[in-house]
Amino acid sequence: MIIGIPKEILTGELRVSATPTTVKKMVNDGHQVLVEKNAGEGSFYHDKEYLEAGALIIDDVEELYQKAEIILKVKEPQFNQEKGLDEIEMMKEGQTLITFLHPASPNNHKMVLQLKEKGITALTLDGIPRISRAQTMDALSSMSTVAGYKGLLMAANGISKFMPMIGSAVGTIRPANVFVIGAGVAGLRAIATARGLGAQVFATDIREEARIEAQSLGAKIVELDIPKKVAVSKDGKHANSLPEKYLLKERAQIEETILKSDIVILAALVFGKKAPILVTEEMVKKMIPGSYIVDISIDQGGNCALTEAGITKVVDNVTINGTKNIPGTVPTSSTYMFSENIYNLVKYIIKDNAINLDLKDEIISSVLVTHNKKLLHRGTIEAMEE
Repeated sequence: MIIGIPKEILTGELRVSATPTTVKKMVNDGHQVLVEKNAGEGSFYHDKEYLEAGALIIDDVEELYQKAEIILKVKEPQFNQEKGLDEIEMMKEGQTLITFLHPASPNNHKMVLQLKEKGITALTLDGIPRISRAQTMDALSSMSTVAGYKGLLMAANGISKFMPMIGSAVGTIRPANVFVIGAGVAGLRAIATARGLGAQVFATDIREEARIEAQSLGAKIVELDIPKKVAVSKDGKHANSLPEKYLLKERAQIEETILKSDIVILAALVFGKKAPILVTEEMVKKMIPGSYIVDISIDQGGNCALTEAGITKVVDNVTINGTKNIPGTVPTSSTYMFSENIYNLVKYIIKDNAINLDLKDEIISSVLVTHNKKLLHRGTIEAMEE
């Protein structure tokens, strides 16, 4: 098959969807790989290396979109200023797109409908289920690792205090307080990073097992009085969307810790659905002046009511960071991880040199967003109905 690797055009996005190593794997699998000129420069992967791996370098991205049967991207389609065209406009009916779409996020609904109307088969990497046979495809976990690490560093750099306890000539200076809400992959990495910098770390999650993991990393746990059958999916793998009465209870139980924190890391996600609002405008107004929120969950709508996608702003002396592509700020490591994940998914869906979309397969049904001009992603349909 013909696989296209365009250069990412989202502002500040330095990653690329394939490395020379994964290109070589695809070529060895019998596919032709088209790489846009300079696509890997931001991650320090160069055209010469792609050529040596067996790729063809394409100068004109429109040509790449017209020739490729499968498009591999890191981020959702964007408007290409140079061409004066949206990337979806350069695609063709029947083409397969594999990328992070975060389709349940309201910010992306218009884009998802454009993909449906264009007849694009779109697969979203944030839909990979947390099952053992999909582990090597789990780009969300890989990128969450990066986001948790770098998100905490961004916050540490943004506050006006020391992170660790400091002994000085004028006495001991207390460490910064960090509160991590959502102890999944990103949250756990943020906890470990904050602990490594010497901060006092608090954490919570509606899943008891996640709270136990957070505690094992040295975080002090903020307990939540939410029944397991309400908090956790039937398979025990994911957090549920909470009914309103329990969401109000969770907000009440975490507010005290939020108000005494110098840094709040928001990483509470619901698999395939819009992220819950856990930090309200009223809470932000009562936070410590100079405190810093990093809303890692922004790609799925955000956990703070005031977060704006892609924007860092100050509200009532509190900084709210809505950076959409935190992993893109660590491009070499994140590209290495991402490219291996997406290659493994490509290898999984191609059977006998054709794309096989078995809707009874748990992996396929979880990642498929649009196909044959139909919207199939359940979380997106629910979010649009809301």
